[in-house]
Amino acid sequence: MLELNQPQRKIIHCDCDCFYAAVEMRDDTALANLPIAVGGSAERRGVVATCNYAAREYGIHSAMATARALRLCPDLVIVPPNFTKYREVALQIREIFSDFTELVEPLSLDEAFLDVSATELYQGSATLMAEAIRARIKTEVGITVSAGVAPSKFLAKIASDWRKPDGLFVITPDEVDAFVQALPVGKLFGVGKVTEKKLHQLDVKTCGELRQHSLLKLTEHFGVLGQRLFELSRGIDNRSVRVDRRRKSLSVETTFVEDLPDAAACIARLPALFEQLQTRYQNVDDSYQVSRHYLKMRFSDFTATTVERELPDGITLEGYSGLCEQAWWRGEQGVRLLGIGLRFVDSTQGQAGHQYPLVFETDPDEC
Repeated sequence: MLELNQPQRKIIHCDCDCFYAAVEMRDDTALANLPIAVGGSAERRGVVATCNYAAREYGIHSAMATARALRLCPDLVIVPPNFTKYREVALQIREIFSDFTELVEPLSLDEAFLDVSATELYQGSATLMAEAIRARIKTEVGITVSAGVAPSKFLAKIASDWRKPDGLFVITPDEVDAFVQALPVGKLFGVGKVTEKKLHQLDVKTCGELRQHSLLKLTEHFGVLGQRLFELSRGIDNRSVRVDRRRKSLSVETTFVEDLPDAAACIARLPALFEQLQTRYQNVDDSYQVSRHYLKMRFSDFTATTVERELPDGITLEGYSGLCEQAWWRGEQGVRLLGIGLRFVDSTQGQAGHQYPLVFETDPDEC
């Protein structure tokens, strides 16, 4: 609830459309009308970092194995990523954001929240500011951005996806309740495929139906997430835009349709995960220093274990293979989820660490 005299919050979420691919198409107009994907090669078990909308029409998406993407679209053009270039473009975009507000919370290279509640530009209209931001990025940077405007971060992020690509969607304060009631529960922050399936088993498919369940019942079914579901289904999200938002870790994970039977089967899945981690690690700025690497494993009985270790030899696929074997022996049963990650220390806070390259020390085809 707003306090007396507190202005209505105005949050903009900006999200670049197929960012890496958009930059590549900008720099090579011959790619503009072709299905393209930015990512690793199929020969090295590469994965798609992102793809343009022409490629998405074939069912291709980020984190898909490049080999599978090529099976879906034999004419797909694979472009190796150039993260130095993407960082430069991201900085250019953030300079534009800073002309509108100091309250900018980057989520990654290609998206950010902006709190423009106190900004007097454009008569204080968040909608007009979002339109101006999109126009400037299109003119000055040469790529398109979709934006969402709403009274909260949760709704602004959903809104930015509503009319992609190159779209703007606004949820005004008096539209929040009706919009949220009709919203599918799968759109809620923290609701993945497993949680969505559990909600559907409770005959809950929309937030309006979710509101029929008490906080106690939701907590019994979903633990800590239950309270978050209770709040979001009512449009409640009081999180502020955090300018000093700093991450403590970075990870990627996958849940398997069928449990992996042993350590060898788990190790065979590591190269694809490692390349996904490598792609995401390229987005992290140099103020983050890696201190440890870790591996998470969830077994068929839903118990989980995490193994982590310092990095005497840097971040390598071989290092994760060792963690994987150690983790599997803790459960000695089928594995339903596998994840790998990095722990960071923050050099801006005077903590020591090291910025490691991610390298293959072994042939991934032998793992």
